[in-house]
Amino acid sequence: MNELVNKFEPESRLRELGIVLPPVSAPAGNYVSVVRTGNLVFSSGKAPAAMNGIVPKGKLGREYNSAEGYQLARLACLDLLASLAKELGSLKHIARFIELHGSLNTTADFEDHARVLDGASDLLVEIFGENGLHVRSVIGVHSLRNGVPLTLKATLEVY
Repeated sequence: MNELVNKFEPESRLRELGIVLPPVSAPAGNYVSVVRTGNLVFSSGKAPAAMNGIVPKGKLGREYNSAEGYQLARLACLDLLASLAKELGSLKHIARFIELHGSLNTTADFEDHARVLDGASDLLVEIFGENGLHVRSVIGVHSLRNGVPLTLKATLEVY
């Protein structure tokens, strides 16, 4: 692995924030969680980590409001980071996040998509500083696997 590492110490920053990454979730089908090609890494969609042993299910705009969705996006981002840490050996090998994409399981009248995805975006900036800034897109969908309220996927550059 290249000698260059992130000037931010993501694992130290997680400890400062009092955040512990969840156990890495397994893929929900016949695919892998992370693929690396050259200095780019692509993740599969990650759902919110279980809270108190319960996997969140339901729709934004019905079971969850936008503030709860914000927290769910943070939990999904933690699952994403756990997968990246496992694949890379350490989060310090992340040069920068390039893109974040969110799919939200919403009611037809839900309109606060950007606010929900801010939960993940804000967390990445809290941990990685300017290297956590990214482009992003977010869409509302009729349903997601196993009824989860949202999924995230990311593209990033690594050292």
